[in-house]
Amino acid sequence: MTGVLSGFAVIAIVIGVGYVLGRRGTLGAQGMDVLTRLAFMVAGPALLFTTLARADLSVLFSARLLVTALSTAAVSAVFVVAGVVRGWGVGRTTIGALCSGYVNSGNLGIPIAAYVLGDASLVAPVLLFQVVLVTPVALTVLDLSGTVEKGTLGQRLLTPLRNPIAVGSLSGVVVAAAGWRLPGPVLDPLTLIGNMSVPAALLAFGMSLHGSAAPCRGQDRQLVLLSVALKSLGQPLAAWALATSLFHLHGAPLLDVVVTSALPAAQNLFTYASRYHVAQSLARESILLSTVVSVPVLVGVAAVLG
Repeated sequence: MTGVLSGFAVIAIVIGVGYVLGRRGTLGAQGMDVLTRLAFMVAGPALLFTTLARADLSVLFSARLLVTALSTAAVSAVFVVAGVVRGWGVGRTTIGALCSGYVNSGNLGIPIAAYVLGDASLVAPVLLFQVVLVTPVALTVLDLSGTVEKGTLGQRLLTPLRNPIAVGSLSGVVVAAAGWRLPGPVLDPLTLIGNMSVPAALLAFGMSLHGSAAPCRGQDRQLVLLSVALKSLGQPLAAWALATSLFHLHGAPLLDVVVTSALPAAQNLFTYASRYHVAQSLARESILLSTVVSVPVLVGVAAVLG
């Protein structure tokens, strides 16, 4: 229980600092945009590169990861179907689908895995799955669905290679797969820059809360409620059903996959929404509400399965 509460406390404090900065106007009118661009264009790619360059890619091939992948696909598909039927548009549907199944595996998942599950490395497969597969695919969809000129077919096929998040992730995978060990003078500056990613994203998120309407009162109310329900309840339930019926997991492995699936939507989803100027209120409200709801859910999961 301590790990759940301490992990949320750290995030709440940093977001609170961002809110104060936004309220006081300390960073100026463009402060949130600058932090968002910093996280998306520079610090985020550096963090993903350094994380994946030192990762053990063998963890991608496990029953636990298959449970996570299938549960993510299931809840995301539900939102996509709803988006198609209701005509929510590609951009809003993509952000909503991400909010429904993309868990906060980094700044919240790591401390919870360490304190609740007893091993921080247990969240690594989820992190790798999201940054290697989910993120490049989702951002490519957002790139191709934008209003800017899409260029020739060849340029469109190379869209992932022009996205800094995708480039950072894929480059890290290449280094890890090749077994290369980067020297300190190369890796250390990138690590230092990457360390700015999480606080920059959290501060920008906190700044965005100043002056915003209360959750679920805007035009995206239905989308927010659906994404939060899928993220906070649907995904952990799907993970539990898949783990027990299809993969016959029990004990600690079952607890691992359900806890990681019950994590709230990741804060960097707001960074993506801000970068592409689409569904920002949907991302902000979904992240906020899923984070609040996930506290009792995670405590309950740990009590029942722990």
